[in-house]
Amino acid sequence: MQEVGAPEESMIKELALSWGIEQEYTDNWGKICRTSLDINKALLKAMGVIGANNGDLKGALEARAQRRYSRLTDPTIVVSKHTLPENLVFRIAMDTEFATRKLTSVALCIEDENGSTKKVSYAKKDIRFLETIKLGDIIYHQWGVSFPQLDTIGYYKFELLVEAEDWWKSQNVFVAICPEKAYLPPALEGKRRSAGISISLYGVRSERNWGVGDFGDLKKIIDWVSEDLRGNIIGLNPLHATFNRSPFNTSPYLPISRFYRNYIYLDIASLEDYEDCPMAQSIVKRCETQELLIELRKSERVQYEKVGELKERILRVVFKEFLNHHWEKGEVKTKRQKEFEDYIKKEGRLLTYFATFCALDSIMHQRDPRVWIWSQWPQEYKHPETRAVHQFQREHRDEILFYKYVQWQLEKQLIQVQEYAKKWNMSIGLYPDLALAIDRFGADFWAYQDYFIPKVRVGAPPDAFSQHGQDWGFPPPNIEKLKENGYDIFIDEVRKNCSFCGALRIDHVMRLFRLYCIPEGKPPSEGGYILQPYEDLLKILALESVRNQVVIIGEDLGTVPQYIRDRLVEANVLSYRLLYFEKNENQDFIKPSNYPELALVTISTHDLPTLAGFWTHKDIDVRETLGIFDGPDAIEEAIQDRRTDQGKLLKLSKELGILENHFTNAPEDYPEITGKLHNAFVGFLALTPSKLFVLSQEDLFKAKDQQNIPGTTSEYPNWSLKMKYTVEQLCTDPQVQDFSKMFRTWVERSGRL
Repeated sequence: MQEVGAPEESMIKELALSWGIEQEYTDNWGKICRTSLDINKALLKAMGVIGANNGDLKGALEARAQRRYSRLTDPTIVVSKHTLPENLVFRIAMDTEFATRKLTSVALCIEDENGSTKKVSYAKKDIRFLETIKLGDIIYHQWGVSFPQLDTIGYYKFELLVEAEDWWKSQNVFVAICPEKAYLPPALEGKRRSAGISISLYGVRSERNWGVGDFGDLKKIIDWVSEDLRGNIIGLNPLHATFNRSPFNTSPYLPISRFYRNYIYLDIASLEDYEDCPMAQSIVKRCETQELLIELRKSERVQYEKVGELKERILRVVFKEFLNHHWEKGEVKTKRQKEFEDYIKKEGRLLTYFATFCALDSIMHQRDPRVWIWSQWPQEYKHPETRAVHQFQREHRDEILFYKYVQWQLEKQLIQVQEYAKKWNMSIGLYPDLALAIDRFGADFWAYQDYFIPKVRVGAPPDAFSQHGQDWGFPPPNIEKLKENGYDIFIDEVRKNCSFCGALRIDHVMRLFRLYCIPEGKPPSEGGYILQPYEDLLKILALESVRNQVVIIGEDLGTVPQYIRDRLVEANVLSYRLLYFEKNENQDFIKPSNYPELALVTISTHDLPTLAGFWTHKDIDVRETLGIFDGPDAIEEAIQDRRTDQGKLLKLSKELGILENHFTNAPEDYPEITGKLHNAFVGFLALTPSKLFVLSQEDLFKAKDQQNIPGTTSEYPNWSLKMKYTVEQLCTDPQVQDFSKMFRTWVERSGRL
């Protein structure tokens, strides 16, 4: 390995800091971990800052500074409506071309989202000299003109024109004028609070679905939650599009796209074009299809491939019916053609890229069954804007249109479901999850490769749950590219996921602040944090939240620096608090009254044991069977820690009066979650002052199996476990009615109506 001297090491660290690479962090045990020189170099190389041999470090430092000042002004400006900047700043290099000239005027053309424009002119007297900056041999003068008064939140395009005698220079600027805080509905104002249930839609059972929960089932769940539980919110797993191939491509948290959705959730029978399509109905009524549907419904696990294949086959028949009756039938367009055309126009390149990828993925695999991922495609198809891809789009126009059609139907049904929830007077309604990750072999990475840092993966450093750290297997965003393009795909991602719901959970909300990044070839324990422009991202998140009237919940689990939680509170982003983790410095569980107001409280997540699994140690048994523990000592330690936690929960519940005093503090006296224990722990969270209390259906029904075991694929049936009860049983089964009554009683008792 080439030795690096002290001056060179210092320059590498300085360069790393200038590109947002933090030089230290505090781990789960309070220890300060420093970013090594090797990690700094590897991350800088992946970002394209330095070459394989480190290159000219001094030149790289100067280039970093000059990158900003070589522009007339910043390409993207994100500000709060109530604290607009005093100046719109611009700078000019005092080179031989400009040195003898004097500024004469500045003009600004402002265009809003509706295409309306206005011009602001600044005379010489309106231009304020701010400072002189020297970078290497270049001197820059920096000026400012009064920032225009913009009273409406939203996105704007500025065209800045600076003139100096016979010299001029112009630049376009993306500007976001944002609210200070995210949206909170009237139902959560003051001391008001609410409650609800979360489900994994893929695992919902019913007598009518096709082996996976669909939007028709979701309407029935709304009936149950609203009427029987008195709930106002229904949490959902991410609905993002996936490959639907088991076991590697079914995770809703590793989608092929965060912009578009998984067609397996479509309620096929409710599609307008299905109702008008005798051929599709005939196929569904065939004996072999009905037998398959019975098999898929009875299966204890979600059969992604079979469900996906059947639904796609029927959707293609339905789509042909749509083409025959509504597409390019002459000069007079049908209402549905106009609706579809409007949808395509609204979606723009996002939809074109996604649909093109899906069509390419399908056809490439048909041509060669060994081809499963886009990195195996011929080189000329590995980017969306090549001549070959454009030719493919012309030759496979209807195939691409099919995938656009499917997404149109998904959006229509989702909007209908949220409207249905509102008819039940649910104050929030649907509450989906926005995943952190994307599948690097999926549509988003193919379409927006320049927006990601190659040869780096996002993960987490070692902690109490994963002592070797975690490698999540997907690339971090290229923030420089995002800024240059006005945070375009970040805005699209938030907007698309806010379009059909009343609340949105941001998976790993620390992504807005920093991401732990692992260079290619390194283990998860060897990484570093890259800072993100959180002030800009939070403001944009607040803007989309207010526009769509969507509550934002930030999943802030793990080692979260206090400044992150403080800033999230300021922005009205609800914290995400779990019963298992809310402890004081003595590792005792905190009282309900000590939970924060601006938070969602729940017992567990898909990656952690359910309440019943936690109590019976089912998760420890599973991890032991899978060989996840380092050895017998680690297993015994986990068991002892669990018993200690159980004892503390019993003791605190008695002190609070939600569990009778005759209960002991010994968990071994209660090998299962009894009805009274269940009631006490549900009540514990219902009584918190936190704005939202959401209980998973697994924890309501005392299911023992968790949805996912992190670090496993085929070893465990991740993302495929089904609900204990069918949708039809929710309103008829006596045991379900008992569970519902318990939940409803706590909702009423805690004032969460």
